[in-house]
Amino acid sequence: MKCLDLNLPTPAANLACDEALLDACEEQAGGEVLRFWEPRDYFVVAGYSNHVALEVNAAACRREKLGVYRRCSGGGTVLQGPGCLNYSLILRMDGNDSLQNITAANGHIMGRHKDALTALLGRPVLVQGHTDLALDGLKFSGNAQRRKRHALIFHGTFLLHFDISLIEKFLPMPSRQPEYRQGRPHGLFLMNLPVPADAVKRALCQVWSAEAMLEVVPDCQRLIAEKYSQDDWNLKF
Repeated sequence: MKCLDLNLPTPAANLACDEALLDACEEQAGGEVLRFWEPRDYFVVAGYSNHVALEVNAAACRREKLGVYRRCSGGGTVLQGPGCLNYSLILRMDGNDSLQNITAANGHIMGRHKDALTALLGRPVLVQGHTDLALDGLKFSGNAQRRKRHALIFHGTFLLHFDISLIEKFLPMPSRQPEYRQGRPHGLFLMNLPVPADAVKRALCQVWSAEAMLEVVPDCQRLIAEKYSQDDWNLKF
């Protein structure tokens, strides 16, 4: 597996890059990749089927000139910004029994990440809900996947030194909540992981044996222009 540590200049470009990597792997033009990127500005990202009017405080976003985008995978709506470490795992499914359905892939990947973070922190990390990582009942990582015929993307965010107090300004309580949340507001449900980004990157690279750097990155300009910069995609629900 190759590693790619790449921050592109806009949210649209970063989201498009993830999909371009998935498409390249699906079409056998590219292989398996572990990518990292960290936002420079604040913006909202909705899951593929999320309804923006329900999951986003659109008036606050307009007032603060915060962009609202939609990713290609499922999961809930999130606020992104400085202090978030994003990773994207592109995997081939062919011949891998542990990736043959959504539930199996969730269990396989989240189990690896749980063990890696437990070793890094020296404290027991738990998988909560379907794809959350939590410490003492507080969520520090949310994740989602999208599957094609031969490849999948499994990606998520680690909260490291993110301003969690901003979330309630732009996101209402989500319409769907995991049971372990118990109705807690964002500020009482989320936490920052007390480790530097480089430590998390090393832990994930080790667990996925991502050693060599990816030298050729798929072109994502078409996806930016036709999809991630368009309200028809970002605000379609």
